[in-house]
Amino acid sequence: METLSTVAPDAPEDQAASGALSGVVLRFAGARYAVDMAAVAEVVPVPPITRLPGGPPWLTGVVNWRGRVLPVIDLRPLVGAPLSPLPTSARLVVLSLDDVECGVVADMVPGLLECTLAELEPPPATAAPGIGRLVRAVVDDDGPVALLDAEAVLALRSELLTARRGSR
Repeated sequence: METLSTVAPDAPEDQAASGALSGVVLRFAGARYAVDMAAVAEVVPVPPITRLPGGPPWLTGVVNWRGRVLPVIDLRPLVGAPLSPLPTSARLVVLSLDDVECGVVADMVPGLLECTLAELEPPPATAAPGIGRLVRAVVDDDGPVALLDAEAVLALRSELLTARRGSR
């Protein structure tokens, strides 16, 4: 797991030396979240999603991404927000680490976050249990932005594999 005091190994030297963190900001369930830029493969309009029956509420389905089947996660159920149709501003943020990939649905992607590691604060104890395990820190950028742990989000995929094996 990546710790709060480290910068992505492939970060430019000036970023590592300054303790800087760059992220892509996602907006969903009325809040702002960010994910480390090093874990983002692509941000695209949400393509047609094929629904999968019997999955957890946060598994939206799968999409064809560059000729591969990509699972799509919607984090709104993990924060207790109701599922509703996605707005036209919705985007699919494709996360990729160590050859593990998934798409995360966002109502919109309003921009980028630049901060220093010194600005990071621990996540609040009041975070919803479902999302709390996915948030590694919070930063104030004209209001709170929760930093998602890309490894923890991608680990949701392994929960699916374990559940499917157990149901056979």
